[in-house]
Amino acid sequence: MNAIIFDLDGVLCHTDEYHYMAWKAIADELHIPFNREVNNQLRGVSRMESLKLILRNSPVCYSEQEKFLLAEKKNNIYRELLQNITSKDLADGAWTVLEKLHAVHIPMAIGSSSKNTPLIVEKLGIGKFFDAIVDGNQISHSKPDPEVFLLAAEKLHQKPSDCLVVEDAEAGVKAALNGGFLVAGIGPAKDCPNVNYPLLSLSELLAVEGHPA
Repeated sequence: MNAIIFDLDGVLCHTDEYHYMAWKAIADELHIPFNREVNNQLRGVSRMESLKLILRNSPVCYSEQEKFLLAEKKNNIYRELLQNITSKDLADGAWTVLEKLHAVHIPMAIGSSSKNTPLIVEKLGIGKFFDAIVDGNQISHSKPDPEVFLLAAEKLHQKPSDCLVVEDAEAGVKAALNGGFLVAGIGPAKDCPNVNYPLLSLSELLAVEGHPA
């Protein structure tokens, strides 16, 4: 393992509550049932795919243009909420882990389907740790397609088989496996089939075999 690629939301930080609040505002406006169980199904899924999942519970048939406008409205609500995010929203141990990996010159990247990644990274103040950041603005296919991770590996000048992907969502785990990466699963993803390293916390990443620290 020569390099590490991190998913962002759910791995390095937790913005689930902001996503939930934004999607609930949209669902309430459309009179569509929406709760945390439904929200959990959206983990690691692109904005448009998330909207399609929500609209399955609606008797109304929406045009593609209407779907686009709804997705944009959700994103605007979400971005307003993100203005409140700070380094306090980092996952437990995230700063220490990034700092230690950076100190021993482990190449690191972020591979996230979110188009809001640049804003979140800036608000969290973690950009200095990463050699590459790949987000939804740079890819055509969302997870479980491996595109985001393949591009991150390319930017790190590493082969997928030499990179460890850290993920919290099933779609992300599938994307990494589809791309030929090693996978560390945290949170719900630690129980996904074929995960190489199930992690109870980010700090356990420092003990992964092959880590030169």
